[in-house]
Amino acid sequence: MSAEPPASRPAAPPQPAKAAAAAAAAGKTVKAPDAGRRSERSRRAILDAALALLGEAGYNKLTIEAAAARAGVGKQTIYRWWPSKAAVLLDASLALAGEPDAEGGWAGLPDTGDLAADLKLVLRARVNEFNDERYEAPARALTAVGATDPEVGARFTERLLEPQFALYEDRLRAAREAGQLTPDTDLRLTVEMLLGPLTYRWLLRTGPLTHAFTDALVDAVLGGVAGGTTTGVGKVTA
Repeated sequence: MSAEPPASRPAAPPQPAKAAAAAAAAGKTVKAPDAGRRSERSRRAILDAALALLGEAGYNKLTIEAAAARAGVGKQTIYRWWPSKAAVLLDASLALAGEPDAEGGWAGLPDTGDLAADLKLVLRARVNEFNDERYEAPARALTAVGATDPEVGARFTERLLEPQFALYEDRLRAAREAGQLTPDTDLRLTVEMLLGPLTYRWLLRTGPLTHAFTDALVDAVLGGVAGGTTTGVGKVTA
């Protein structure tokens, strides 16, 4: 009896280098894996996970390990990009708000020629944001951490607050140049007069945060910086 030929073995899967060589020999272009795209997906997943966990459990129970598990990455991946959970939360908040210098990021305040109406529109939107739980939880957490951690507080101010203040100052500067505000109006002080009471009421819950409140706030502040009257802070007429 003749011996049966040995059974044929299944072909081994092509190795990456061999597959690339074969593709090159066939005149095909082989695209290398896009590490940047993978990194951005991982980064986005981490930030989303941090925001979700913050809403579910609060800041004190938010951990790097939990965020890594939720995002499907190793915790060393997070530590490679951020030194602490506060730093993760800051970037998550920036991603939620939109980076000010990114395409499609923050635009300037509206300028219809009616300063009071423009400010009321913007502060009403801020009320809506403060009352939105997606924004409220990270904003409260960052405010609390920033009050006790000077480094986090400085980064929070530099990256999130100062760019927003600059937009308000730009709008007020235009109004001052148009004669709607007195020439000696302190722009930064006026911005803080507008945003301070709003933030105080939101943070300490001293009263309802409503559009009516911010409308009255705008009227009160502009009445002071416009020389004791709101005349001249409305639409400029030819």
